Amino acid sequence: MSALVGLPVNIGSAAEQSGVSAKMIRHYESLGLLGKVRRTDSGYRQYSSAEVHVLRFIKRARDLGFSMADIAELVSLWNNRRRASASVKRIAQKHADELARRIVAMQEMQRTLDTLMASCHGDDRPDCPILDGLAGACHSATV
Repeated sequence: MSALVGLPVNIGSAAEQSGVSAKMIRHYESLGLLGKVRRTDSGYRQYSSAEVHVLRFIKRARDLGFSMADIAELVSLWNNRRRASASVKRIAQKHADELARRIVAMQEMQRTLDTLMASCHGDDRPDCPILDGLAGACHSATV
């Protein structure tokens, strides 16, 4: 961590302070999420404390599963003091709704697997209801 607050830090320190890898920092920069990062005369990136703060914001949004497009919009709204909170809530609600849909789908997958596993003896016999179930699901999906 930088000993003095406010001094620019290199990419390694920015990565350490934000919890984002240097590779991902470069990726976020290429996507325009950080704007133009200052460079030294020799071309090394220098990150301000504000940019490290943006990286932490991005990391938290990624941890919550937001898409990169949503994160770009959220960063833009975060930087816009004239934003309407309704715009932010709309993005969060859309994401929460998608998470709910995915949870329902995953619970259905789990129930299906549990049913298939319950019907499998798991012994030395070659017949396997799990494989039969998968083959049946694949066959009916292509017919």
